[in-house]
Amino acid sequence: MKNTFKNPIFENGADPWLYKHCNGFYYFMVTRGDRIEMWASRSITGIGQAAKKTIWTPGSTGPCSKNLWAPELHFINDKWYVYFTANDGGGDETRRIFVLENESEDPMLGTWTEKGQVNTQYPGLDGTVLQHNRELYFLYAGYGNFPEYGSAIYIAKMSDPWTLSGEDVLLTKPEFDWEMRGGMAINEGPAILKRNGRIFVIYSASTTWTEDYCLGMVSAPDESDLLDIDSWTKSAFPVFAKSVENRVVAVGHNSFVKSPDDKEDWIIFHGISEQRGHKLNTAFRSTWAQPFYWNSEGLPEFGEPMSRWSELGKPSGEF
Repeated sequence: MKNTFKNPIFENGADPWLYKHCNGFYYFMVTRGDRIEMWASRSITGIGQAAKKTIWTPGSTGPCSKNLWAPELHFINDKWYVYFTANDGGGDETRRIFVLENESEDPMLGTWTEKGQVNTQYPGLDGTVLQHNRELYFLYAGYGNFPEYGSAIYIAKMSDPWTLSGEDVLLTKPEFDWEMRGGMAINEGPAILKRNGRIFVIYSASTTWTEDYCLGMVSAPDESDLLDIDSWTKSAFPVFAKSVENRVVAVGHNSFVKSPDDKEDWIIFHGISEQRGHKLNTAFRSTWAQPFYWNSEGLPEFGEPMSRWSELGKPSGEF
């Protein structure tokens, strides 16, 4: 069997979320707009051929009936939760994050129950959960500071998987040129890494419709007060960005997983491998996977996005 693959691993899949569970399965989600779907695969590179199921469809009207974006699967206190962005068809001021719950051992089975809207201080999108030291923290991209910036990332303590119990603390807002391209200043799509005594929040910057969509990073010691902005250090430069040479642009909105044997770290992200005319077509955002590494300072090194013509070795332990 061939032990290499080529990107993308999933065509036309924006905002990819890949989660590896202790049962050996990878569960995959992307933005679908009018429904929430889930794939289950034994491998990272086999996602595109994996079993798929629509796990939830909204009603025809209501606050979470339209524009379902960026679903994420999390396993918290022995239950499954999906966090997704939606609205009633209105503008950004109506966009909120909603939660589904499932008590089944297998997230592809059982019943998904809507738990309602997360009580964030601002309208927003791209909610994710950090589980740390037996506490739950919610991170999301919040609106509310136009025209200075389109969105910034906030963090708050949670009392349960759908309720915030504390103040929304501003974690990072656009302040560098590379966070302000495409006509709006954007920080969104937070994703969590924990390693080497630190917590890393990797986020997407600039607009998703520009080829300069990229990834930034803030980090904090894992024993620090995560709700104190002074605990966090922000990189002044993007940590992952387009490769003109490899013809991969607009890279961002990522998640992280381990290889099947847990020996390697992989970044899952969406990108566009070519331009159509003079404007990027975001309908052609596809899901890419590649390994990343850790440098001598204990920081993640993501390299650059590899082209769709590059032969990459399959994740360690994948057959």
